[in-house]
Formats: sequence, C-alpha cells, structure tokens
Amino acid sequence: MLHGAYFEPIAPGRYRPTEHAGGAWNADEIHFSPLGGLIVHAIDLHRAAEEGGANGMELGRISFDILGFLAAEECEIQVTTIRPGRTIELVEATVIIAGRTAVLARAWFIGTADTTTVAGGEPEPMPSPDSASPWPMAATWPGGYVASLEPRTVAPPLPGRSGAWLRSEIALVAGQPSSAHASYIALVDTANGVAVRESPTEWMYPNLDLTIHLHRQPTGHWVGLDTTVTFGPAGHGLTSSVLHDEDGPIGRAEQILTVRPMR
Repeated sequence: MLHGAYFEPIAPGRYRPTEHAGGAWNADEIHFSPLGGLIVHAIDLHRAAEEGGANGMELGRISFDILGFLAAEECEIQVTTIRPGRTIELVEATVIIAGRTAVLARAWFIGTADTTTVAGGEPEPMPSPDSASPWPMAATWPGGYVASLEPRTVAPPLPGRSGAWLRSEIALVAGQPSSAHASYIALVDTANGVAVRESPTEWMYPNLDLTIHLHRQPTGHWVGLDTTVTFGPAGHGLTSSVLHDEDGPIGRAEQILTVRPMR
C-alpha cells in the first residue's frame, strides 16, 4: 500500500509536488488531476480564513483552464473572492509554476436549502465498486499519479467508453486534512484516461480544461466515472463523464481535447 502525499506545503500558498503527482504524457510534468484537487484545497483554505469558517454554501461548479505545460516544480496558488455574497459566491484561483501562470480556475459556491421533496432527475447509479473488477490502468498510462490509483472497471473498457471506479491512499497535501470535495476532485481529471479511444503511444489527446458541475456533494473514498470520449474530424475531442460516489450520481465533468498524432 502506498503512503505519502501528492504535494508538500513549503509556505502559505506554495506547494512542492511529489513523485506521486507525476504526469502521464511527460515524465517532467504534473498530472492535472491532483493539481485540480490542490487548487480546490487552496480555495477551501482561502474561504475559511476570509469568512472565519463555514458559511453554509457548497461547491456547485468549478472550471479549470490549463494554459500549458505543468512542470513538476513548485506551485504557487493565489486565491481571491471576486463575487462575495450570502447565497452565491465566486472565487478565482491562479496557479503559477516556473514563473508563469499555468492554470486559471473559477468556483461557484451556492447556498443550501432543503429540496428533498422535489429532488430527482439524475441518471441510474453505476454498479458498486465492490462488484467491479481490478483494472491495470498503469499498463496503458505511465507516471506516478496513475501508479498511485486503485482502478476498477464495471465492464471491460471499450474504445471511447468506460465505467470506472478510482480511489487513492495518497493524501492530497502532506500534514493537512482536505475536504471531501477537494479529495474527490483530485481524481476527476483521470476521466480522460479511463475510456481510451486511441493508443496514447500513437495519438496525443491532452485536455485543455476541466469543468465540473455538482448537484450533490461527494461522500466516501470512491470516485465513479461513467465516461464517453468523442473525437471530431478536425483535431478536437470531448471527454464527458457522469460523476458518481457510492450513493449514486453527483454531477458531470467535461474536458475539451486537442487531438493530434504522436510525432
């Protein structure tokens, strides 16, 4: 069993990636999935300090724009609240790596209310992780991050289509507890690798963004990805996932891809 963390804090707002954060496309970069979780963690710390604790709002949407190569170097995360409020709040985070802006993120937090009497409309739950089969994802994808996962599939993956469960024993940040939504989001960007449409040794299809919408907050340690990958005819692709925890669907994730042959 692996232990450790994806990132080590070195100063307020500054973190060092460990080998467990290693990327799948390049050995010298960070996989975006744990970095996405780290950004949510930094947003959580900012909101707790600014508001003196919880304010009854929950994460409804977060969007990440990945501006380029994510070097496996120290990350600085700057967070600001750009739309404060009592019922909705918009927070922005900027990640600086090697002296340049590498990721921009915006998160909407929404006030809560009891809507159990009208709740409904979600897709069917995925089969439970207990009924899923171990899957050697690391045989397809290299890197420390993929090696840190316990992946399972509910059926043999098809080109561009898969239902997968993931969990990790690795902490997000060494010595710091993380929220349930930060730990969950730290695994969501893996969706682009669970429903492989073409071999990553022959084609590249990295995602330029990740947008997550949640209609319910995640619980537990398992991340369920009911994922479809589509390649268009002009070098664009889309990875679309219904997100699940062990209690059922919780939201959706979308990733736009740039598709090109390996040189």
